[in-house]
Amino acid sequence: MTMPANDSDPVLITGAAPSYEEQLAARKRKYVIMMGCRIPCLIAAGLTYHVWWLALGFLAISVPLPWIAVLIANDRPPRKTEQVNTYRHEATAIEGTTHRVIDG
Repeated sequence: MTMPANDSDPVLITGAAPSYEEQLAARKRKYVIMMGCRIPCLIAAGLTYHVWWLALGFLAISVPLPWIAVLIANDRPPRKTEQVNTYRHEATAIEGTTHRVIDG
């Protein structure tokens, strides 16, 4: 039996994706963070109204944030490309030789 490279690493026995609840929680967290960034941009635009180009810059940043947040929140998580530690058995684990049969 071939052992993994590092015995302390757990062996992955399934290629299943994270559960739906975990994916939904991650997408909600991303959405809330992005929408939370919009509020300071709008406040900064209001505070810098006397410098029109700076206020316009903050508004320009805050306008597409809801659209981007929805696109990112509705996107499925990317597939992982990491090498996982899977169980590999030796090719000689099952004997392939013939045995002599003795009839009684």
